[in-house]
Amino acid sequence: MSEEYNKPAFKKLLDRLQEESWQLELLISGFAIFGLFSAYPALELKMAYHQAQSDNNLFFLLILLVALSACSILIFNLLLHVLLRGLWIGALGLRYVSGDIDYDTLNYSTRFHNYLKNKVGSFDKYIARLENYCSIIFAVTFLLIFYVLALVLIVGAIALIITLFLNDHTFKEVSTYIGVALLVFVVVGMVLTFIDFITLGFLKKKKWISKVYFPFYWCFSIITLSFLYRPLVYNFLDNKFGKRLSLFLVPIYISLIWMTSLYYNKSNYFNFIEPSANYVANSSNYEDMLINDSDFINNIAINSKVINDPYIKVFIVFDKFIEDEIYLFNPSLEPEEDSRGIRSEISSISTNSINNKLKRDYLDTFNTIYSVEIDSTLYKTDFVLGKTTKKQNGFETYIGIKTLNEGKHLIHVKRKEIKEADTITKTEASIPFWYYPN
Repeated sequence: MSEEYNKPAFKKLLDRLQEESWQLELLISGFAIFGLFSAYPALELKMAYHQAQSDNNLFFLLILLVALSACSILIFNLLLHVLLRGLWIGALGLRYVSGDIDYDTLNYSTRFHNYLKNKVGSFDKYIARLENYCSIIFAVTFLLIFYVLALVLIVGAIALIITLFLNDHTFKEVSTYIGVALLVFVVVGMVLTFIDFITLGFLKKKKWISKVYFPFYWCFSIITLSFLYRPLVYNFLDNKFGKRLSLFLVPIYISLIWMTSLYYNKSNYFNFIEPSANYVANSSNYEDMLINDSDFINNIAINSKVINDPYIKVFIVFDKFIEDEIYLFNPSLEPEEDSRGIRSEISSISTNSINNKLKRDYLDTFNTIYSVEIDSTLYKTDFVLGKTTKKQNGFETYIGIKTLNEGKHLIHVKRKEIKEADTITKTEASIPFWYYPN
């Protein structure tokens, strides 16, 4: 079975499939484009939720980042492929009707006749060039997805080393030195692999450099899973046309990334995406203004910009760092084993088994860390665990404001922080609102 590819019958089969591959390309492109346009909004919504939730769920964020990047690459490349394939099919149909280009019939001047004959050439050459473009773009599309996956895996490897060996360690421990050595190896290997990638294999060509580079190349072929797609890469590199097209696509992708970051700024003083302050009312800080599915609370929000009721709601989005700060202010709450992160429902201990006194202590500590002022007046708060209509977890409280005067007010949410054995108070958010009671 392993020698099957050497048989003449198998080579004939490949040649036949190669000639008819355009039909499969169009079929796959059509189904893929339809599925991608359906999946992309859902992935964007999930990404926006995780970013707004600020729960530092790195694992799921990396998965969503790979999925969104892969979708973007596939949509752009497959649309380009379908466009060029359509042009190729149109060219074939035109060739059937009118054959090759007859420059004599055009009756152009000698200068244009010779120029077009040299530059444009035959119609068959144009069709062959389109065929090459289509085939290479279709193949490079899926190769680029593996490149994105490789980049994420490298970042994930660095994060894993820091988490396992360097997080909360000192240089008195052996594991710290192991972590530093692994981190240096991965970073140096990442730089060398990137140089080799953009130079199309320069480090493999020089004898003495290749000896140094080989251990990094071998390790990174496992980390990046490049052994799965390496034959495709080298098949591109040994073809001048494929190499030129691959280099041409790189600046196109960089330009597209840059273009997606563009926006039109209407003012020299405001960019209209600033966080809320005395002179800014950002919609992400008001629950009733989060209308679209992709709109989520960014850190802290109140219920509305205009308050008609004699109370105001304050919501603080849950963050892993909040719990870490609670442990600093109340060390007795820190468990012996940190059960946060990815856990199996079968083996994990339910939080319902934690007694109510510890939960009350947790919220009491939270209430000592966070405070709320309206204008310059401190208000008593009693934050409890809550959830928004968009399933964002956090802490919420309600404050009576019937004694406030009508008009504009500024609510400040402040947080205590331990810094170098001192406790300081920082303003986490300043949100303007207008009180007009019914």
